[in-house]
Amino acid sequence: MGKDNQLSAMEVDDPKSTSSDQIVPKFSINVLQLLKSAQMQHGLRHGDYTRYRRYCTARLRRLYKSLKFTHGRGKYAKRTLTEANVTEVRFLHVILYSAERAWSHAMEKRQLPNGPNASQRIYLIGRLRKAVKWATLFSQLCAVKADSRTSLEAEAYESYMKGSLLFEQDQNWDVALKHFKSARAVYEELGKYGDLDNQVLCRERVEELEPSIRYCLHKIGQSNLQTSELLNIGDMEGPALDLFKAKLEAAMAEARSQQAASMTEFHWLGHRFPISNAKTRVAILKAQELEKDIHGPLAENISADKRLVIFDKIFSAYHDARGYIRADLATAGSAESVKDDLNGLDKAVSAVLGERTIERNLLLVKIAKSKLAKRIDDKNEKVTKPEELVRLYDLLLQNTSDLSDLVSSGRDQKSEEVSFAEECSFKSLAFRAERCFYVAKSYSVAGKRAEAYALYCRARNLAEDALKKLQTLDGINKTVMKELEILCNEARSNSCIEHALGIMEEKRTQEKISEGISNISLTGAERLEKFLLEKLDVYESAVGDSNVKSTPRIAPFPPAFQAIARNPIVLDLAYNTIEFPDIEHRMKKDKRAKGGFISRIFG
Repeated sequence: MGKDNQLSAMEVDDPKSTSSDQIVPKFSINVLQLLKSAQMQHGLRHGDYTRYRRYCTARLRRLYKSLKFTHGRGKYAKRTLTEANVTEVRFLHVILYSAERAWSHAMEKRQLPNGPNASQRIYLIGRLRKAVKWATLFSQLCAVKADSRTSLEAEAYESYMKGSLLFEQDQNWDVALKHFKSARAVYEELGKYGDLDNQVLCRERVEELEPSIRYCLHKIGQSNLQTSELLNIGDMEGPALDLFKAKLEAAMAEARSQQAASMTEFHWLGHRFPISNAKTRVAILKAQELEKDIHGPLAENISADKRLVIFDKIFSAYHDARGYIRADLATAGSAESVKDDLNGLDKAVSAVLGERTIERNLLLVKIAKSKLAKRIDDKNEKVTKPEELVRLYDLLLQNTSDLSDLVSSGRDQKSEEVSFAEECSFKSLAFRAERCFYVAKSYSVAGKRAEAYALYCRARNLAEDALKKLQTLDGINKTVMKELEILCNEARSNSCIEHALGIMEEKRTQEKISEGISNISLTGAERLEKFLLEKLDVYESAVGDSNVKSTPRIAPFPPAFQAIARNPIVLDLAYNTIEFPDIEHRMKKDKRAKGGFISRIFG
């Protein structure tokens, strides 16, 4: 009886029986860092939402299998995640990646080439609703099962998903603004604590949310921003901005369509070409709006990389316009007047495209010139060589020639076209001078002084001829004139330098020859210069000047012959003096030699 009482007491004191009274540990997830890492590693660095959605699906499959939380075999049996089921942190990962899968599927539909149609948009909004459902469940479970920081991040994630849904639905802008501001406030507070990487991620997230907040304010009417000014907001990159950019591009396309209705003609060099196709008008209008960014008063404040991106968009818009024009030409039929107008419009658009191509290549030349003066680039990129500038000027000469041929083609040429063709020829002469200058520079780097001197003189003559011809034009481009004057001065100074260096090197060569002749030894035992392996204690270069091509003197090759030990040669001198005994009696006698003819036959 005492043993039974003792056993029951032990069962009461057993810690397993009081497990319900113990404090359950809280889970911790760095939600923003986890999602950012997964997005950047699986497609969203390049905006590939299809790849990211497939990753989320595969990740969920692995989580379900490892947690033994599968939904039956063969027949689907739904299993819901509740507070009681969440026994480890991976259950929270299941909910989070489910929300990400639904969101990435919606963004995949948003990025279709021609935009989602009516049925696809309904499916897109349904996927966003599913993402909001999973994000809400994630926030609710984190409030109970996770620590305070994880719970805050889950609330911010839920707010962002709800704001994105309302943003896509084009309704309840004040509620969407409230959700975006709530998410921003959470990330601003989280950005003040934690390690440096987490603070940077939170600040980036705040910057990504800012354009959506400003757009909501614009739609509500509490902002003085114009629709065109909103384009400057979406310059940042990030998955959180893709929905905003798509919405903004749709708004700008609608504004262009309304503005293109009043655009009936395209003006170029005194010609007026009618535009009947609405798509052509929208494409040309888009290109002209982008041209204002690179030709406007604030163009100098735009970085070179951003200007190159704008040029690419301009090329894309003009190529679309040419495609629409040529499609109209194919369906024009036999109407000669319509064909003439379309051919003229195609020629004008192609000419403007050629001008923008020349401007882009000139920008590349400017970037290459700035890098040419640096010995080491700041971004650990390759230093520009003169050959790269020669290649760019070859492209500019080809572009100018093509543009001149295009403008000169046609029977009825106006005075504007003739003057434009002359300007192209003068620009071509200036490009030839610049190209010759950098060819001379490449020869100078190679140590060929005579060729470099001749080419510098040639570049100077070409630049002076171009200056004289440009002065005859009515509208003189002062920038081009100033560049040609600088080129003349640089060509003259470099030719003098190459002349002096050539004389010095020739004199130095003569001195070396005379010194070498005086040090010549008839025995050949002495060598004029030592190799690097023989003078390791002396700080002296064995490669020579980097501008002069010379053979490095590191070690002699092929190596010289050296004497080595070998086995002795034995000569048998006693062989010829030895008298050997007669052994004929031991030799076998030949019986056939004694027999006659018959015996030799029959043996």
